[in-house]
Amino acid sequence: MPCTTVLVGRGASNDRSTMIARTDDGHFDEKKLIVVNPKQQKRKYKSVLSHVIVELPEEPLAYTSCPSVDPSSGVWAATGINAAGVGMTATETITSNPRVLAADPMVELQKPKSRREKEIPGGIGEEDILVLVLPYIRSAREGVLRLGKLLERYGTYESNGVAFNDENEVWWMETIGGHHWMAKRVPDEAVVVMPNQFGMDSFDLDDAFGGQEAHLCSSDLREFIAENRLDCNRNGGFNPRDIFGSHTDQDHIYNTPRAWFMGRYLCPRSFRWDGPQADFTPESDDIPWSFVPERKLAVEDVKYLLSSNYQGTPYNPYLNQDTGVRGKYRSIGINRTGVSSVCQIRPDLPTELRGIEWICFASTSFDALLPVYTCVDKMPDYLAKVSLDCSTENFYWTSALIGALADHSYNKSIQHIDRYQAAVAVKGRQLIREYDQKMLESGDYSLAAEANEKLAKMAKEQSTKTLNKVLRAASETMKNGYNRADN
Repeated sequence: MPCTTVLVGRGASNDRSTMIARTDDGHFDEKKLIVVNPKQQKRKYKSVLSHVIVELPEEPLAYTSCPSVDPSSGVWAATGINAAGVGMTATETITSNPRVLAADPMVELQKPKSRREKEIPGGIGEEDILVLVLPYIRSAREGVLRLGKLLERYGTYESNGVAFNDENEVWWMETIGGHHWMAKRVPDEAVVVMPNQFGMDSFDLDDAFGGQEAHLCSSDLREFIAENRLDCNRNGGFNPRDIFGSHTDQDHIYNTPRAWFMGRYLCPRSFRWDGPQADFTPESDDIPWSFVPERKLAVEDVKYLLSSNYQGTPYNPYLNQDTGVRGKYRSIGINRTGVSSVCQIRPDLPTELRGIEWICFASTSFDALLPVYTCVDKMPDYLAKVSLDCSTENFYWTSALIGALADHSYNKSIQHIDRYQAAVAVKGRQLIREYDQKMLESGDYSLAAEANEKLAKMAKEQSTKTLNKVLRAASETMKNGYNRADN
């Protein structure tokens, strides 16, 4: 599913938290935020799309999930944090090349062509991965290892990137063909940017087959590369992006410009981003996988990156003047986003309080990011009870309405959007600070549910107020508007 991912190591954040964030934007998909408790977790999982059946372990953990409201194509849980304080986002669709796919084909569902034939199930995919992994892990590293075993046994029918975080580490994992994979620990001081491409541009195979301090991979990855002559590197280097990834013209329109904008934001002075002497352009194939940002990042910085429509550049589709390249590249903040999340795991807190999930429904460019505690039995109705019919009684549809109206009346609405996003961020942080203190002093973590209800109530008040304003702005810019003084 086309998405954009940002990963923040603990040394790169302002509060020593780890963060994994992603926009889930492959198609228009109504989403909700729920809690899946252990009794609700099935012991035998069957994929809707690939029909693969996976036996699941006993004693799953509770976890949050952002499934599709319409279950006809599967769960598509997208993102969550479990009761052990481990976050996961799955998945970022990445690219591969024909050499890899020929050597290790995707494991696709094979339907019988006659009554004599049996159906052959496909592998696991984005529909399934979070449900199969997050309830059964107690660290980010365990997430990589569990998913690696599942990939080796069942295979996959698509190329995916998956992120995990706990209070100490962030791991990024990329699939290679149908059964292979590699994963790398994000350096503590680094921020990773991922725009729908095979991302890793360096990897220590000696570590992966030795101490495994910061690198993990399929047990036969070296042989797989050598036997299929996949290595395209020179002079003894090892760049996985060149071996497993793609370098297509479409990448230069759809993918690399997003990495360019994010790198430009993170390191504006460390590299040249504009002009004929630029180190990197929007169409560069060698934009780094990770950066050490020039200043530490807060959640609001991550939200800004995931909301980007190339502000401050001639590519911004909302510019009043035609620059000749306006709207040329695929924005990060895009119309068809279902949900975006930041899974933040905070250090030096009890396990129950470490996980804060920041949720934004619909287009990130226009909608607000709301924090909620994850150590609860259920989410407020405003976040969890979402129907397929448009309604202002839930955060998803109200957010979708705000975005659609503000887009069509951008110049009149953008001031309302800025104030709305800031208000939810400020009031959300205030409530989290208040209830952190209450729960630390009392030891009563059940207060998290009360906090979430107040957060949801605040979000409803702010989103309703903003919807009123952007509706008025959009009405004022309707094409059939006419005043007597106009003639």
